[in-house]
Amino acid sequence: MIEDIVVQRRVAPLGIPAPASLRAWAAAAREDAVGEITLRLVDADESRELNRDYRGKDKPTNVLSFPAESPIPGEFMLGDIVICAPVVAAEAAEQGKPQRAHWAHMVVHGVLHLRGYDHIEEQHAEVMEARECAILASCGFPDPYQHAK
Repeated sequence: MIEDIVVQRRVAPLGIPAPASLRAWAAAAREDAVGEITLRLVDADESRELNRDYRGKDKPTNVLSFPAESPIPGEFMLGDIVICAPVVAAEAAEQGKPQRAHWAHMVVHGVLHLRGYDHIEEQHAEVMEARECAILASCGFPDPYQHAK
């Protein structure tokens, strides 16, 4: 069987949930959407480089999503998600959240971006946040926005 949620780890595993957990959270957020997802876990340098090159922001960020633009005929790709492990750890500590809950949130957030959700406009942000909360609740996690300081 070909794995349709691939985890690539380019950073030490300290504090990073097991690949099976990452896949389960991505699958929950994918819902009925079809397509392969790659979760790439990176350090601050790689996150900064990607954020600079693709978003014009010269700093590491928690999560980047790259929806598939032109899938190969017969193959279905949703896209790639890049999560910066040091940023996720720092944010969890700053916000007083368990790291595992914040990791789940970043995975769900990234997958929803692949599915076309965004949070640029307030109305869209409300829809996306509500969807995140519902998915995270189905995975046993509390509302991530209630813990934000």
